[in-house]
Amino acid sequence: MRTSEGLNMVTPEGTRKKMSENLKGKTPEIKNKWVYLTIPIAAIAFAELMIYSGRVFEAIEVHALILLGLSLSTIFIENEEIQKTYQALILLPILRLVDFSMPFFYEEKLYNLIFIYGLLAIPVGIAAANQGFSRKQLEITFKKIVVYVPLAIIMGLLLGVGEYIIVGENPLIENPWIFNLLCLTLIMVFFVSLVEEIIFRSILQNRLEIVLGSRKALIITSILFGLMHSGYGNIYEIFYISLVGALLGYLYYGTRSLLLVTLIHGFMNVFFFGIIPFLL
Repeated sequence: MRTSEGLNMVTPEGTRKKMSENLKGKTPEIKNKWVYLTIPIAAIAFAELMIYSGRVFEAIEVHALILLGLSLSTIFIENEEIQKTYQALILLPILRLVDFSMPFFYEEKLYNLIFIYGLLAIPVGIAAANQGFSRKQLEITFKKIVVYVPLAIIMGLLLGVGEYIIVGENPLIENPWIFNLLCLTLIMVFFVSLVEEIIFRSILQNRLEIVLGSRKALIITSILFGLMHSGYGNIYEIFYISLVGALLGYLYYGTRSLLLVTLIHGFMNVFFFGIIPFLL
């Protein structure tokens, strides 16, 4: 395994020990790491602010350049931690480019999400496999599901009401029939929320924790999560979703449960897009 100190043989046990230390707040010494990280993160933020201002076409071009730049950088940068951090950041321009470039197969936007996030699952799965995270860091299990489901429904309702107050009505179904709500729930939980939570929590937050520590990782991931909702053109929505991202990131850091944050995120979307608009 190549490191900044040279070529060293690292055993799986040593890797697990290193990651365990990182979870406790220890970060590796990486020369100029803030330079390496600030440039792509600032570029992604700039592209999203362009979308917020209505300059979508220019933002797509910037995201394409970011994707190209990060991809080429992983070839020339020797530090493995920076390489893997760039691999994690690459998923954000991919998410945006697929979102804007995917052709519409259905008139209803809801069903297009299946194709968008189904396609995204491919690079997300490859990136997750290449990160080398431990099982504890990913924690993809159904433990405590009996507790997490009702908790997620309650929190999803509260967070969905907050988003409704800020954004207003934005239903993705014509009426709250059982079949429509079932389709909405399946798509929001098993496609949209699952893929986004793997990107932002399982991959990006975990990777930034290793490089920067848990607190800085939580802040940066939350801000990027909020900025990736710039398409609404509402600055309050960006701030609100950043706070939601901080809450989800904190819960993920405390529980290491991808299941919990995915369910909360999913039910928040279900209430916001499918239930609250018809109730209020």
